[in-house]
Amino acid sequence: MTEREYGIFLPIGNGGWVMSTTAPHPEATYDYNRKAAVLAEEAGFDFIMSMAKWRGYGGSTDHWGQTLESITLMAALAEATTRVKIWATVHTNLIHPAVAAKMFTTLDQISNGRSGINIVVGAYAREFSQMGMWRDDFDHDTRYRYTEEWVEVLERLWSEDSVTHHGEFFTLDDAQSRPHPAVHPTLISAGRSPRGLDFQSRYVDGSFLTAADMPGLLENSLEVKELAASHGRQIKTYSMLTVVMEETDARAEARFREYGRGVDTEGIVNMKLSWGLPLEKAMSMSADRPEYEAFQTAVVMGSPETVHEQIDELMEASGIDGLMIVFPDYHADLPPFGELVMPKLQAGAGAGAGAGAGAEVAP
Repeated sequence: MTEREYGIFLPIGNGGWVMSTTAPHPEATYDYNRKAAVLAEEAGFDFIMSMAKWRGYGGSTDHWGQTLESITLMAALAEATTRVKIWATVHTNLIHPAVAAKMFTTLDQISNGRSGINIVVGAYAREFSQMGMWRDDFDHDTRYRYTEEWVEVLERLWSEDSVTHHGEFFTLDDAQSRPHPAVHPTLISAGRSPRGLDFQSRYVDGSFLTAADMPGLLENSLEVKELAASHGRQIKTYSMLTVVMEETDARAEARFREYGRGVDTEGIVNMKLSWGLPLEKAMSMSADRPEYEAFQTAVVMGSPETVHEQIDELMEASGIDGLMIVFPDYHADLPPFGELVMPKLQAGAGAGAGAGAGAEVAP
């Protein structure tokens, strides 16, 4: 079995990953994220990653109304850490591949070979139209063709002394980008559309996946791995998870419900509208467990023993190779997770032990 990897998604936007007035509200500051990164390394995590976000969702919490910039943040955190992989996010429609080539060669040196790029095909119109960078003539397929050429140019700049390229979207004449990275940065991307999975299978090292349920996550993981194999490549698959952990299952459930009580409905509707959902669908909320609406990922909750069992069960059932975890309160939640859960996950103890219903995988 492939060695499992665990990382954290840094809270570089105010409010972190819980949209609620009754939840902790991490601020978008370097100090907060630096401490979270150091705690993650001390807890035994394998990587840290940050998103790129250019516009928030308003609402009662002004969710992500304040955000930091991913690449400069991660360069600083590369100096603050020594072991964890450093993955920053690039929207390909904002940064030319020649600029990205220089940035991540520099990050490769700062981090001593720990750098990686989360490649994002910019798809949220309001984020980019506010700065005049949205292409109405680009449909879903065109954005992926653009990003494929972007990666091809990037790879050449990292390996060739001179690049001349006349493509559909980019023109380079004797373009030079030296030095080259000593260690090839890890390339990762997210998405579950057929076009997205095809892109991932041909161009990146890691695929971040979501699904409506566990069988769907397993299906997506197998599909992208099979696609990569058909191209003579290997790829790792990852997913995201929120952990709400307390001393007992009952206390964790109570904490979960308390965060759900203050759900920022307006912010959530705005977020769903940014995905392109029609208003009626964006305004619909979960009837079974409305508390889940406050959380942006699947959630596991419980005592350290229950959390360990649920995560182990998820990894076993889904076929994924890695998990990126978010916490409501990184500073308070990371140390006990590192002490009580991470050693068991790293040891691979309890595989398939089961924990009742286990984790729910959110869309």
